[in-house]
Formats: sequence, C-alpha cells, structure tokens
Amino acid sequence: MALTHRPHLSTAQDPRAVHTRRVMRRALLDLLERKPLDQITIRDITAAAGIGYVTFFRHHPTKEALLHEIAAEQVRHLTELMLPALDASETHTASVALCTYVNEHRKLWSTLLTGGAAGVLREELLKEAAEVAATRSNPKNWFPPELAVAFNVSCTIELLTWWLRQTRPVPMERVAEIHARIVMTPSIEADRQWTQRLKMKRNKHR
Repeated sequence: MALTHRPHLSTAQDPRAVHTRRVMRRALLDLLERKPLDQITIRDITAAAGIGYVTFFRHHPTKEALLHEIAAEQVRHLTELMLPALDASETHTASVALCTYVNEHRKLWSTLLTGGAAGVLREELLKEAAEVAATRSNPKNWFPPELAVAFNVSCTIELLTWWLRQTRPVPMERVAEIHARIVMTPSIEADRQWTQRLKMKRNKHR
C-alpha cells in the first residue's frame, strides 16, 4: 500500500510549504546517496533540510511517505512522456522517451534505484501502470493485463538498475533499443499474434 501523503489544500500551493517539501525531498535524496533508508532518521532529514523536526510531520507522516512522494512524482513524469507513443503503438519511441528522461535525471534515478529505494519505485510504477492498463488493455488479451504490467515494470526496473550501475556508461540509445525489443515489443507482439490466430479460427468456422 502506498504511503504517499497529500498536503491539505490550504497549504499545498503555499510558497513556503512548496519550498519546505522541495528541501525535504532534496535532503532525503542526498542522504540516500550515502546510506540506505533504514539507516536514515527523520532528524537526519530535517537537519539536512534545515527545518524543524515538527515541521516534517506537517507534510509527511513518515520518511517512507516522503520517499513515495518522490517516486510517484518521477513515475507521473515518465507516464506523461510515454503514453502518447504507447497509444500509437510506437514502442521504440516510448522506450526512447523513458531512457531519455532517466538519462537527463541520472543522478536522481541512480539514487532511487541503487540507493535502496528500488522497491518503492517499483511499487509506484506498478500502481501507475496498472491504472493505465485498466483503461487501455483488452481483458481478453492472451497476456493478462495485470501480469503484463508486473512483467514490464519488473524488467524495466532491472534494466534501468543495471544501466545506472555500469562504470562505463552504456549509450542511452542502446538501452532504449534493449527496452523496446526485450521488454515492450514481445508482450504486444504476443497479443497481436494471438488476435490474428483467433480471427483465422473464426474465419475457418464460417
């Protein structure tokens, strides 16, 4: 279950509140570069952010909720970038959009994926992808939508984590091609072939 906390409407757009949430996110990401989440305390976060201890709880109930907010924000950005291409069945274009965004925010994603937050990011990706699949997938597809979501998200996380851990940078274009050919295209192609076979069977029985 996601722990994302939504600020009250009266403070969500207040400039001071926006600034506080921004410095808290930056503080947590900086700390995650040095140690895992379970070794970070809320006092560590508030000290690094330069805010009071009580102030933290006006925005988030736990440090995990703050981490979920960061992950959810990143996933929303990715979804907005990839959906137009996915709706047009342009899997390679969608993969390029994903890898380009991650590459442009490499330090942030490296912190999330290799700094002990991969599980949280995967959870947010699963949640967002499931919502997208619910409105766009055909439940009669050969590949059950919920399984397709879990498969694609898990493979994407593994690929991005591998990429960001390389000491010798792998070109973004190559990673996008791997993602399109190994992650995106197979499940879509499997459903396409299944649909074609069903049509052929129906035509035979007419």
